[in-house]
Amino acid sequence: MNFDSETAEAEWMYLYGKVAPAALGATVARLRSGVVFHMRFDPIDYWSQALGFTEPVTADLLDEVVAHYEELGAETATLHFAPDLLPPDFEELAAARGIVKTGAKVKLGGEAAAVKSAPTDFRIAPVTAGDAAEFGEVILTGFGAPGTHLAEMIAASVGEPNSYPFAAWDGDTMVAGAVLLVHGDVGALHSGGTLPAYRNRGAQSALISARAEAARKAGCQWVITETACPNPDRVNSSYNNMRRAGLEECYRRAVWRWTRKN
Repeated sequence: MNFDSETAEAEWMYLYGKVAPAALGATVARLRSGVVFHMRFDPIDYWSQALGFTEPVTADLLDEVVAHYEELGAETATLHFAPDLLPPDFEELAAARGIVKTGAKVKLGGEAAAVKSAPTDFRIAPVTAGDAAEFGEVILTGFGAPGTHLAEMIAASVGEPNSYPFAAWDGDTMVAGAVLLVHGDVGALHSGGTLPAYRNRGAQSALISARAEAARKAGCQWVITETACPNPDRVNSSYNNMRRAGLEECYRRAVWRWTRKN
């Protein structure tokens, strides 16, 4: 598979940074080939990320990323680089700047037209502006962070260009949601969340299928996504759903965390 799997991920993060409510204290910018997102009042310690870089990682690039977050007064941020962009001495370069490895994600992808269909009892349909607030709350409840301003950020992305939100309904009750971001010939599958009472009933598998079809109709050849690396001691439903849909592992990517030096 020959496609850029980093940029599309960065573009959905960039979109969220643009539409985030002021209460979250979010800023987003482009830095060289990547995106740097900072959220001062992040209730889940997730959104301050540097990602999407397509150039080799150098000491100068790391210095620019660190300087950006320091200028914003950030205390910490996570950095993501595709493994083939890292130099042999990356760990030494990182450690000298207060950057340490804290985990790993797996990037998955495949042809949009080859994603398997997934029948479900839920009704799957695009999200409209009238559903936006509920959609944001459903996704954040699925993430374990209900009642936060993050739901407003997700809701505000509904109707944005190249963003295709979908939801699953049980009768009149919205029970799950997920989003597709189209970037050139790549569609990024992201922000999938299901209400706890409705899990293990195929909502996310159906949403993968619906978004892949929407990506194909929008001109995408590929779809990509990312999730935590599978762990034999813990079920990873997101990973399992993606693999059942036919997506393949592209590579595993370390998660690097920068922390401000006191």
